[in-house]
Amino acid sequence: MPSSHASTSDSKPAASSGGVQSLERAFDLLERMADAGGEVGLSELSASSGLPLPTIHRLMRTLVVCGYVRQQPNRRYALGPRLIRLGESASRLLGTWARPYLARLVEETGETANMALLDGDEIVYVAQVPSKHSMRMFTEVGRRVLPHSTGVGKALLAHTPPEEVRALLARTGMPAATEKTITTPDDFLDALEQVRRVGYAVDDNEQEIGVRCLAVSVPNSPTSAAISISGPAGRVTEAATERIVPILQQAAKELSDALASNGSPG
Repeated sequence: MPSSHASTSDSKPAASSGGVQSLERAFDLLERMADAGGEVGLSELSASSGLPLPTIHRLMRTLVVCGYVRQQPNRRYALGPRLIRLGESASRLLGTWARPYLARLVEETGETANMALLDGDEIVYVAQVPSKHSMRMFTEVGRRVLPHSTGVGKALLAHTPPEEVRALLARTGMPAATEKTITTPDDFLDALEQVRRVGYAVDDNEQEIGVRCLAVSVPNSPTSAAISISGPAGRVTEAATERIVPILQQAAKELSDALASNGSPG
């Protein structure tokens, strides 16, 4: 799946004043490895980064010793297992950072706001701020669902190559949560085309009867992320959609800008 974050392989920021150059270079190489699919050779890293091979070899050797990179039997280098713990912790914090933006969504739309990530083949909800209405939607943080029946799933997969989407659906299956759930790959790909065309995704009674959800991806997020609002179909009407979508898109942009900054968002 294409990364939803801005590509790090085309241009890298110059070393910041007062920064530790070797650290900046090491993290730059880790990001380039991630962009390349997690496994690269030294010559590839040298070509993409412009650094000389001896410098890259020295940095990679240090990363291997620390467990953040592994050297494969074919002499290529792969991202190491110690990065998993860092990534899991950062993903949890992503939900914490998003809460102020979700809270504002609730204030401006009146509906429950959520943030979800694509974790492997599943959608996982990492943050939620509930609506103040007595009748409201509730999704447990940490809940995992399949992408084909959710608005956030459509938003997250909208720019994934069709063959990758088909492969994912083949692995997960497309069980019907309701009679309105999309259950064929062709129909799901048509739905993704609609998301690309209009700029947002809809779950129209597809995960739960009586519930509509509107979702957008968070542009340039360091990991694939989407935010959404969900509420009773009687409130999240077509007329309400026209009002809510621009609010969602603005919140996603502001969250994206905050995540791209060096300080914590909020």
